[in-house]
Amino acid sequence: MIEDIITKMQDDKTGGVPIRTVKSFLSKIPSVVTGTDVVQWLMKNLSIEDPVEAIHLGSLIAAQGYIFPISDHVLTMKDDGTFYRFQAPYFWPSNCWEPENTDYAIYLCKRTMQNKARLELADYEAENLARLQRAFARKWEFIFMQAEAQVKIDRKKDKTERKILDSQERAFWDVHRPVPGCVNTTEMDIRKCRRLKNPQKVKKSVYGVTEESQAQSPVHVLSQPIRKTTKEDIRKQITFLNTQIDRHCLKMSKVAESLIAYTEQYMEYDPLITPAEPSNPWISDDVALWDIEMSKEPSQQRVKRWGFSFDEILKDQVGRDQFLRFLESEFSSENLRFWLAVQDLKKQPLQDVAKRVEEIWQEFLAPGAPSAINLDSHSYEITSQNVKDGGRYTFEDAQEHIYKLMKSDSYARFLRSNAYQDLLLAKKKPESEQGRRTSLEKFTRSVGKSLAGKRLTGLMQSS
Repeated sequence: MIEDIITKMQDDKTGGVPIRTVKSFLSKIPSVVTGTDVVQWLMKNLSIEDPVEAIHLGSLIAAQGYIFPISDHVLTMKDDGTFYRFQAPYFWPSNCWEPENTDYAIYLCKRTMQNKARLELADYEAENLARLQRAFARKWEFIFMQAEAQVKIDRKKDKTERKILDSQERAFWDVHRPVPGCVNTTEMDIRKCRRLKNPQKVKKSVYGVTEESQAQSPVHVLSQPIRKTTKEDIRKQITFLNTQIDRHCLKMSKVAESLIAYTEQYMEYDPLITPAEPSNPWISDDVALWDIEMSKEPSQQRVKRWGFSFDEILKDQVGRDQFLRFLESEFSSENLRFWLAVQDLKKQPLQDVAKRVEEIWQEFLAPGAPSAINLDSHSYEITSQNVKDGGRYTFEDAQEHIYKLMKSDSYARFLRSNAYQDLLLAKKKPESEQGRRTSLEKFTRSVGKSLAGKRLTGLMQSS
C-alpha cells in the first residue's frame, strides 16, 4: 500500500508531488520535494482532514525509507520547506535483500575512498568501520577490492546522477544501520515475527547497533527498556568465566619451540632443503632413489625415521613388516594384524564389506577367536553392537583402542629392542669393516715393501 502511494506521488500525469531542481549557493540540488508538498498531497489524495495525521503518516512512510530528508539522517516528515528525495525502487524494502555486515563494511569503505566533504564518515560510522575491520580481518582484502570496484563504476556516471545515487544509498543505510539512539521499523520484520518464537529477542551486531527489536517509529515511540540482570544470569557468567580460566592454553613460546623441533627433525627428509641422495629423480634421469625406497633393505635414513613417531613406521611397508616380526617374538602380533585388517576393510567394495566384517569378528573378537585381541569392556560393547549392522567403520572404537595400546607399549619396546638398533647401525658396520680391511691391506703392503727392500739390500751386499 505504501509503495502504491509513493508511485502515485511520483506520477506527474495524475497530479503527483512536484519534483524539481533547486538552486543553492554555487550549486544545484536535483530531484527534491518539500515536506509541505508531501503533507498537502497526502491530505488531498487520501482524504485526510487533520494535518497532524498527515504528518504522522508521512513519518511512517519516511521511517520505511521510501522518502528521506537530504539535510539530516532523522527519518521523519516535517510540514515545512525541508527538502526530501524519493528512494529508488531498487532500495525499497520489498525489493532489497536483508543487508549483512559485509555489505555495510563495503559501503563504509567506499565512502572513505570517495574523499568528499558531503560523504565524510560520521563519528559513529568511523567507529563501526573500525569494529568491522577487526571482525573481518581475514577477508578485509576482499571487502576493500569490492569497494574499490564499485567506486570505479560510480566514477563513470554523470555527476548529478552520482549525487542522487549517493544520497539514496546513504538513506538506505540510515534505515538499516540507523544513527545510535534511533530505532526504526526495519529492525523487526513482520514475516520474521511469524517464524520466531520470541520476536522480542535482541541480537547485537558486530558494530554495536541492534539488528532485531520491536518495530517502532523513530520519533513517536520510545524503545523497549533493557531487561534487568538476574541472579541466574550472573551464575551463568561466573560458570563461563571459570571454564575459560580452567581451559588449557599453550604459550606461544612452547608452540614455536615445538615447530622448530619438528622442522629440524624432518629437515633432511625435505628435498627442497636437503638435496636427495643419490639424486632427486624429479629433476634428473636417475631413478636410483626410487629403487632404494622400494627395496626391502631400508637405508639408515629410512630406519631412523621410524623412530620419529608410531605413524611413521605404520606408513612404511618395510617398517610394518619389521614391527610385525618384533610383535611375533612377543606373541602379540594379533594387535597389528587386527589394525591392518580394519584399515583394509575401509577400502573394500561395498558388496564385500559385510562378509569381511564377519571374518574380522570371528578371527579377533568372537568368543574363542583364534587371534583374540585385548579390548576394554566399553569398546567391546560398542563393537559388538556395531557388528549387528556391519559397515566400513564397525571396528573404529576397537581399532583406536588397539592403536593406543601398541603406541604406548609395543612401539616403545620396539625402539629399545636389539632388532631396531641393529637395523639402525646396519649401514655403519660394512663401512667400518671396509675401513679395517683397507688399513690392514695398507699395513700388509708396507710390511711387504720393507721386507723386499731388506732382501734386496742383503743380495747386493753378498754380491
